[in-house]
Amino acid sequence: MENHNHTHSHTNANSPEETLALLEYMTGHNEHHAEELHKIAHSVPSDAASLIHEAVSLMNSGNEKLRTALKIMKGE
Repeated sequence: MENHNHTHSHTNANSPEETLALLEYMTGHNEHHAEELHKIAHSVPSDAASLIHEAVSLMNSGNEKLRTALKIMKGE
């Protein structure tokens, strides 16, 4: 299994531009984690894999909502 190490900082955005940049970063970061979980699901028992796939689907749905919020914030 691929090792994925990084730190998560919880920073408050100080401007609208920082808020947009933070949300854009987080959506990409979330997508990366969803891809990792999808790969993990292929190496665990089927009942666990089913739950992981369901979790990935929920993560993707949440990410789509974040992307829609970003579009609204950008006036698109």
